[in-house]
Amino acid sequence: MTTALITGSTAGIGAAFARRLAADGHNLVLVARDTKRLREQATELHDRHGIEAEVLTADLATEDGIGAVEERLGRRRDGVDLLVNNAGFGNKGRYLEVPLADELTMLKVHCEAVLRLTSAATDAMRERGRGGVVNVASVAAFVPRGTYGASKAWVVQFTQGAARDLAGSGVRLMALCPGFVRTEFHERAGMGTDNIPNWMWLDADKLVATALADLARGKSLSVPDPRYKALMGVVKMTPRALLGGVTSRTGRKYGPQ
Repeated sequence: MTTALITGSTAGIGAAFARRLAADGHNLVLVARDTKRLREQATELHDRHGIEAEVLTADLATEDGIGAVEERLGRRRDGVDLLVNNAGFGNKGRYLEVPLADELTMLKVHCEAVLRLTSAATDAMRERGRGGVVNVASVAAFVPRGTYGASKAWVVQFTQGAARDLAGSGVRLMALCPGFVRTEFHERAGMGTDNIPNWMWLDADKLVATALADLARGKSLSVPDPRYKALMGVVKMTPRALLGGVTSRTGRKYGPQ
């Protein structure tokens, strides 16, 4: 039986990955900051699907938190076969309205943690000749909009570059770029969602099903919905100056987790 480790597993896309992978018979390592919620989630998934669910409390904004997950991913005996780097958050406000400390914390979680955890996981996976990594980015990676979009653009570029470097090793890497998903993400960041049209909202469970299918097909980039694929096509053809003006008016409300 294979094992999947999911960061930010207790809510949103992370919880959807946990539900789907448990239903498919994978053992899980559930990573988040809230021990109580982790234990409740682990018990529910074990009781419902008969899988083993390990709890790992870790704050990926801290050195100790990243180090603890690195250690778990680096184990050679009870190794991890699939890593889902999903942990993330948004900051409310435009550039210079958000405290610099909060921006730096975002970079630690979205970039440093993703780099270090991906490296720990793929090093062990390459030895075994198999494994997969899903790094959750966002469609915000493709528009010029503040630190959130910039950090997610880094995730996309890093993941696709690493996927090329590991081609033929048996290890697959994929950047997942959802749009708006109905989760706790915006509420935790204090962001309103009233101005987001209904058609832009995605279902987390359907999103995960598409993402896992794309990973199995060997894709290094997944935009898991026809509506957003079409929207990203328009974005590619829109002048950057114009696109920047549009995203500035809509505010910093991108964020899938």
